[in-house]
Amino acid sequence: MDDNPYLLLTPGPLSTSKRVKAAMLKDWCTWDREYNDLVQNIRSRLVALATKRTGEYSCVLMQGSGTFCVESVIGSALGRIDKLLVLTNGAYGKRIAQMAQVLGISTVVQDSGEVSLPDLDKLEETLRSDETITHVAMVHCETTTGVLNPIQEAGRIVKSHGKVFIVDAMSSFGGVPLDAAEIGIDFLISSANKCIQGVPGFGFVIARIDRLQSCQGQARSLSLDLFDQWDHMEKNGGKWRYTSPTHIVHAFYEALTELEEEGGVSARYERYRQNQLTLVSGMREIHFETLLPDEAQSPIITSFYYPKDESFTFETFYKQLKEHGFVIYPGKISNADTFRIGNIGEIDEADMKRLVAAVEQVRGDGQSA
Repeated sequence: MDDNPYLLLTPGPLSTSKRVKAAMLKDWCTWDREYNDLVQNIRSRLVALATKRTGEYSCVLMQGSGTFCVESVIGSALGRIDKLLVLTNGAYGKRIAQMAQVLGISTVVQDSGEVSLPDLDKLEETLRSDETITHVAMVHCETTTGVLNPIQEAGRIVKSHGKVFIVDAMSSFGGVPLDAAEIGIDFLISSANKCIQGVPGFGFVIARIDRLQSCQGQARSLSLDLFDQWDHMEKNGGKWRYTSPTHIVHAFYEALTELEEEGGVSARYERYRQNQLTLVSGMREIHFETLLPDEAQSPIITSFYYPKDESFTFETFYKQLKEHGFVIYPGKISNADTFRIGNIGEIDEADMKRLVAAVEQVRGDGQSA
């Protein structure tokens, strides 16, 4: 568990390695050539992670949480007469719709509920019947529940109608194999503190170069102007427009190197998948039920129903697991009592087995209100 008193079993922030933490012990200047070269290196490596067709894409780093990056795309990619269709099946899809509405963007929401996959037949029908829609946005891994949404199938439909495709891959990029160009993604959004296993402080957008260029002059925010951020980095060799999170950028550089040394995204995906399978198998053995069917489940985070025990309270359960060295997440859906356990970060199958043993002990000790 490194030097930490517990493991973070969450979808980010998550447990990181000593190497990543150690990278933050040195101070850096935002004007330093060595630092800006490192930023350029990160940008090119992220594009290479996203697609084999690297010449068609570029990467923009943006200060703040992943949500800041999502809002920078929504507020910059859509012009004043454009219209957005958002596919939602959880809190993070709804957040995209909320952003668009706050920004005054014409928005259509196709909500599939919290435990169902998006209705792709309805997507096809909507795009056929409403030609004023110009952009479609959806979440890849909806961590409200842990569902993995079918972005490849959705992308095929979106591109067949000639629309711009925006994918929030916050909790999946770097941990689930994909190729943005093959899927038809125009803007892919993620964050430093997710599957690449860095720490919070900035996010990034990997986008088609022609789509980035078309954002010029459209932003509804100064600091979240996606085109200006990208253009400044392009013209100034990796220099950010405003003060960048230098320590976090260095930690992310180390995290990227660790990902490569592990064997890349496919190897990390396999570790996460084994974590998730080990967790679910063990939890089912001690009579916990998963919220989602296995075929809809991502390897990122898993939702479990509360046990059928009136004495159970999440607050007590959480506190006792923390004392055993594990921090989990509360549930987030509205129509069922659930809690969530992340399967990503600097953790492995042995950690999942230790967690299940801790859960069994806590329950066996008569966890109650």
